[in-house]
Order: sequence, then C-alpha cells, then structure tokens
Amino acid sequence: MAVPVKIKLHKQEYLEIIWDNGSVNNFPLKFLREESPDAGNKGETILWKRYEPVNKKSVPKEGYVIEKIEMVGNYAIQIKWKDGYDYGIYSWDLLLRLGEYLNVRENLHQDFDHKH
Repeated sequence: MAVPVKIKLHKQEYLEIIWDNGSVNNFPLKFLREESPDAGNKGETILWKRYEPVNKKSVPKEGYVIEKIEMVGNYAIQIKWKDGYDYGIYSWDLLLRLGEYLNVRENLHQDFDHKH
C-alpha cells in the first residue's frame, strides 16, 4: 500500500498528499470534512448490523478550516478543525480510496463528451 511522503495544506483550500508511488491527491477541505470517517458522521457497522448517524448537524463556516493535523501511528492522520471537531481517523487506505473517487468524479464528464 502506498504511504504519504508529503502532506501539505494549501491556503485553507485543499490538502495535498504526495504518495511514495508518485501519485498526488488534492483534497478540498469541504470534501474531507464531509467525508470524515467517524461514526457520528458516517454511521457504523457492529456485528453485521448497520447504525446510521443520529442528528447529523450542519457544519459552521469555521468547520471547514483546519487547525491542526496530527499523525496517528504510521497509518493515518487526524484532523482538528477550527470548530473543535476532531473525530475520525483518516487512514492511508481511506485517503487513497477518496483520492481515487475524486479522480473519477473529476474525469467522468470527459467520457460523455463524445459526439455521435
């Protein structure tokens, strides 16, 4: 599995991750916050039973501003947002999958621009 060689915050607009396999992902901060992997945001599965998040709150403007990024072992980061929210651990595997999703989403329209 790829691991980051550089993680850089660009002007509170996006988080750039450069991976050891040469790929680069640029994550808009709004996207990262909304995709926070904590159970209160995404729900969770325990013993094959799915629990949806309860009372999902709207995010205030400062909730899309990163205050601090901390390493979690050698497998993830945890982001503390300006509104105090610091739940959810973004593992390398999750970030790679989110990066693939963003790449597909950004390039999807190109597949449908063919004239018949």
